[in-house]
Amino acid sequence: MVSLSRTWAVMSKEFIQLTRDRLTYAMILIMPIVQLLLFGYAINNDPRQLPTAVLVQDRGVMARPVLNALTNTGYFRITVAANSQAELDRALARGDVQFAVVIPADFSRKVVRGQKASILVEADAADPSAVGGAVSALAGLPAQALARELTGPLARSGGAPPFEVVVHRRYNPENITAFNVVPGLLGIILSMTLVMMTALGMARERERGTMEALLATPVRPMEVMIGKLTPYVLVGVIQAALILVLARLLFAVPMSGGWLALSLGLLLFIVGSLALGFLISTVSRTQLQAMQMSFFYMMPSILLSGFMFPFRGMPEWAQVIGSIIPVTHVLRVARGSLLKGSGVMDSWPSLAALAAFLLAVGTLAMIRYRTTLD
Repeated sequence: MVSLSRTWAVMSKEFIQLTRDRLTYAMILIMPIVQLLLFGYAINNDPRQLPTAVLVQDRGVMARPVLNALTNTGYFRITVAANSQAELDRALARGDVQFAVVIPADFSRKVVRGQKASILVEADAADPSAVGGAVSALAGLPAQALARELTGPLARSGGAPPFEVVVHRRYNPENITAFNVVPGLLGIILSMTLVMMTALGMARERERGTMEALLATPVRPMEVMIGKLTPYVLVGVIQAALILVLARLLFAVPMSGGWLALSLGLLLFIVGSLALGFLISTVSRTQLQAMQMSFFYMMPSILLSGFMFPFRGMPEWAQVIGSIIPVTHVLRVARGSLLKGSGVMDSWPSLAALAAFLLAVGTLAMIRYRTTLD
């Protein structure tokens, strides 16, 4: 027969143990709140106010109303006024803008004469979900943009639109989701495995007492960190190579070039992730705590990096947090290199962010490790 007193005694012991492990207790309370806030406020599958570059070659009176109608849709925000097609292409390739609009030199003349006029809208379709709503909004643009200008003798008969919008989806013209997701998996998989593997490995050594035996030797803290992390760097390189090979063989992901930028970005990210795992191991006391802290880092990395949801669809505060997360930058480097062929000069902002992350986390890890020694 079950004894209520003995059952109550076991329950009391577990509650006391739970309150002593403050990290676990905090995770139980904080995780649901963080998930609620992220999914409720930060996630948006219909991004608006997307940065747009324009190249206006037409000096007539019809160009300005078209641009006004474009911004009035709520999906486009003109941030770059390009002076040449090369400048427009460069802004699109670097990811500075999501769309590039070209109004040709003869646009107003053709509209006034009733000839077939058109404007070109180029979309950065590396992430198809980021441009879907905006492209759909372009369908109603020809009928509304020049409604006030085309009156009286200029009015069109038969309700035919005065111009057409030609949409060119660059970098992923067929909207294949795998082209966006698979390169992003580089950062997610490497982050999940390397951070957690390093944190758990170091915490396990502390639990087993082998760390104390290592500290008794004349090995310096920097030597310990380098010796511990170097084998995992090789593991990360093998993982990255395997993912790239399978991405090409199984999903036919384009390999457009940019190998130097991709290699440099992956190397910085791998070492930075390992340094983060090392830092987590110096803070946590058990393997359970190390795993919990690693998971707490992984959740915003998946949700706020632009891997699952469009980065530009998030509010500004979420984009600020996402810009601090290293996964965001390695995703940009990977997608830029594989889909766009971006080189080091095109990817330097993300590469600089990864280098800063490595320097900051590596320094904190060494400070924490020295504190542990003392």
